[in-house]
Amino acid sequence: MRQKTVHKLTIIALCFVLMLTILSGCSGDNAAKPAGSESLNQEQESSATASSFKPGTYTAEAEGKDGKIQVEVTFDESEEITEIRIVSQTETAGIGDTAIERVKEQIIAGQTLAVDAVSGATETSSALLSAVENAVKQAGADVEAFKGRAVQKAGAGKVEQLTADVAVVGAGASGVSAAVSAADQGAKVIIIEKTATIGGASNLSWAGKFYNSSAAVESGLKVNVEQEIADWIVNNHWRVDAAAIRQYVTKSGDTYDWLAEKGYKTTFLNFAGEQLHVLPAYETRQETLRAMLSASVEKQGGQVITETTAKQLMTDDSGQVVGVIAEKADGTTLEISAKSVIMATGGYAANKEMVKESFGFEGVNGGLGQNIGEGLKMAWEAGAKVPDNFGGQMLHQTLARATDTLKTQFTPYEASYPLMLTYLPNFMNVGPSGARFRDEAATLTAVAAANTSAFNGAYHLVIVSKSQLDALMDKGMNGVNAPKLPGMPPEFYAAFQDQFTLDNPWSNADQVFEAMVENGDGYKGNTIEELAQNAGMDRDVLLDAFHKYEEAAKSGVDTEFGKAKEYLLPMGEQGPYYAIIAEINNLGSVGGLLVNTNFQVLNDKRVPVKGLYAVGLESEGVLFNDTYVGNGVGIGYSFTSGRLGGESAAKSALAQ
Repeated sequence: MRQKTVHKLTIIALCFVLMLTILSGCSGDNAAKPAGSESLNQEQESSATASSFKPGTYTAEAEGKDGKIQVEVTFDESEEITEIRIVSQTETAGIGDTAIERVKEQIIAGQTLAVDAVSGATETSSALLSAVENAVKQAGADVEAFKGRAVQKAGAGKVEQLTADVAVVGAGASGVSAAVSAADQGAKVIIIEKTATIGGASNLSWAGKFYNSSAAVESGLKVNVEQEIADWIVNNHWRVDAAAIRQYVTKSGDTYDWLAEKGYKTTFLNFAGEQLHVLPAYETRQETLRAMLSASVEKQGGQVITETTAKQLMTDDSGQVVGVIAEKADGTTLEISAKSVIMATGGYAANKEMVKESFGFEGVNGGLGQNIGEGLKMAWEAGAKVPDNFGGQMLHQTLARATDTLKTQFTPYEASYPLMLTYLPNFMNVGPSGARFRDEAATLTAVAAANTSAFNGAYHLVIVSKSQLDALMDKGMNGVNAPKLPGMPPEFYAAFQDQFTLDNPWSNADQVFEAMVENGDGYKGNTIEELAQNAGMDRDVLLDAFHKYEEAAKSGVDTEFGKAKEYLLPMGEQGPYYAIIAEINNLGSVGGLLVNTNFQVLNDKRVPVKGLYAVGLESEGVLFNDTYVGNGVGIGYSFTSGRLGGESAAKSALAQ
C-alpha cells in the first residue's frame, strides 16, 4: 500500500514539473527554439548588416598628436576601401605625415584595421585608424571583419645576412654623425633605423652648443675653457667623468665646421652670453642628413636601412660584440655581422614605467615615442654596466595642459594665456597638496623651473586671482609687473609673435580661463577653500600657503623662499581664483651606458666591452650627475659624440 502511494506521488510530481517546463518554454527569453534557428537568425543578422552597407565616400576625423586628422574614405560595391584621402592634418613633418602614409597604405593593401602603429608616431597612427574605423561604421561595412584581418608580412620567416665593418643602431643626430664619420675613415657601414624618419629628435630641436666654434670666436664671444670645465664639474657635484667633459668642451667647436662642410649648416647665436647654434630650417633637416649618408655611407658601399628594429646584439664565445639582429617592417630578420657596433637608440624617455622607476618622474614625454629603452637593454644583456647615476632626465620646459584644447576654441595667442603665466615669477605656485614649494623666480630659468616642479609631483598649479586676471585684460603682462616676456621656446609663440608683447592687453582672458576649467585642464573656486576642494588640494594646506603669500606680498618680505619684492603680486580677497595645471616636458633620458673617451661601452669592471660603442643620449650620463642642466648641450653632444665615436669605431674595425 505504501509503495503504491509513493509511486502515485512520484508520477504527480513529474507531471507537475513537466507542466512548468512547458509553460516556461512558452514565455519570454526562454522560449523553445526550433533546431537550426540560431544559425538562421545569424544569417538574417548578417543579411541585415550587408543590406545596410552603402558604397561611397565618407568623411571622418580623429585627434592626432598635433591636432585633428580628417580623412575621406571611399568604398566600392564589394565593401572594399579603394581610397583614403587625407583632407587635413597638422602632424610633425617627417614623422607624423610619414606615419600617416605608411598606415594608409597598409589599410588599403590588407583591407584591414589591424595595423600596427608606426614606431615613433603611435598617436598619429592610432588617430588615422580611428578615423577610418569611423568611416567604416558610417558606410555600414563590417567593422569586425576589418579588425579581424591580419596584416600579412611578406618577409616573415626569412633571414637575410649582411656584413659590415661598422653597424650603427639608430639614425638620429648621433647615429647619422657616427655613420658618416666611420664611412669617412674608409669603413663599410650599415645604419638601421626603426622608424621611416632620419634625424630623430634633431628634427624637433632648436639649437646646439659647440664651444668656441669658429663662428663664435669670429663674433667675439669666447668661452674660458678651463673655467667652464671646472664650473661644470662642481655644478654636477663631481659625479661625472672629467675627461668626457673636457673632450666635449674642447672638441665640440670642430663639430660646427664639420657639419658645415657636410652641408648641415647652423647659425651662430649669442644667446645672453651663451654660444648657441641654431639648426637649419626644420623642413630641410631630414633631407640634409640623408644627403650626408648618401655621400659617405652609401658611396662607401654601405647601406641605410629604415623601418628596421634592432632586437639583439650578437656576441662570440669571448663575449665580444660581433653584430646585431634586427627585424624589418616586412618581417624579414636581418643578421648584420660587424666588427664594431654603435648604439645610438635615443634612450628610454617614452617608456613611462622605466622613467618612473629610475627617476620618479610622471610628467610629459616631449621627445620621440620610439625611444623606449630596448637599445639599453640589449647592451646590458651583452655585459654593459648600468651606471651609478642611471635615471637622469632632460627636463627642460613647462607646459600648460590646457593649451592644445584651447587652440581649438581661441586664437593661438589667447589659447596660450595659461601657458605664458607658467613662465612668469609673479604668481603663487603650489604642488598637488596646495603647499607652495619654491621661489617662483625659478620660472625664469628653464632647467630650474622644470626640476623644482618635478621634485614636487606629477604637476604643479599656478594660482591666478580675479584682480590679477583683470590687470592682464587691462594692460597685458605689464599689468602684473612681468619682468620680461615669458621665456618659452620660440616655437611656442611663433604663431603669434607680433602679439607677443608685454603691453598687449589680454582680451577674452576671462573666457579663456573659464574654458580651461570647463575642459578639465584647470580649476576654479569662488573662494580659496572652494578652489582647494575643486582641485583636490588639502584645504588647510592651501589656506596656510595663501595667507603667508599674501602677507609676504603686503610686507615685501618672503620669509619662506626669499622671493624678490618686485615679484610679489597680491592676489586680493575677492574671487574667483583659478589654478592652471602645469606639467613638465621631458625631452629625453640622459645616460644608461658608461663610456670612455673613445666611446667604448664599459662593463661592471669599467673595462670596454669589445666591439661595442655608444653615442648620443645613451652615453651622455658621463657629463651629468642625476639630471640634465645644459642649454644646447644635448644636441651639441649628440653630433659631437657621433662624430668622434664613429671615428673610433671605424679605426678599431679596420685595424682587425
